Amino acid sequence: MNKLDEKTLTSKKVYDGRIIKYYLDTVELPDGNTAEREIVRHPGGVCIAALDNDNNLFFVRQFRYPYKEITLELPAGKLEKGSTPLENGKRELLEETGCEGYSFISLGQLYPSTGYTDEIIHLYACRVKSEGEQQPDFDEFINTEKIHIDKALEMILNNQIPDAKTQVTVLKLSELLRLGKI
Repeated sequence: MNKLDEKTLTSKKVYDGRIIKYYLDTVELPDGNTAEREIVRHPGGVCIAALDNDNNLFFVRQFRYPYKEITLELPAGKLEKGSTPLENGKRELLEETGCEGYSFISLGQLYPSTGYTDEIIHLYACRVKSEGEQQPDFDEFINTEKIHIDKALEMILNNQIPDAKTQVTVLKLSELLRLGKI
């Protein structure tokens, strides 16, 4: 065992929801003592930065119940079983914005909160091939808008976009564009 590793001794499922599962684990610490860890198990997610030919990004505005506010985010969603993260991202992009993309590239993965959840969000960028009608899920009410990537970066730096996956994706994409790698 590494000097920092924790060994799971017991794991008890406390809640089994539609999206998340909540566990209470007992672990052995590196010094031999035990502690409890509360874990939210999540299937993971995907976030897509879709750029048009003028480097405008497609964003969505939607009400986010946990925060009781309308947020501005890049299209995103949870991973569905039987599909790759990229397939899920293409589906979310089409559902939320009506756009189809091409030249998809991975921008890596994001751990949104390492202290209590195992969620991993896969980040992608693409160019927009076509724009069409939104196809949101029955419980999604979304407005779509285009924002130039320079303006989006400015909004992030001015704390106008608090969503972590959107911040990281825009920052990475902006830097890759600046370096001429996209």
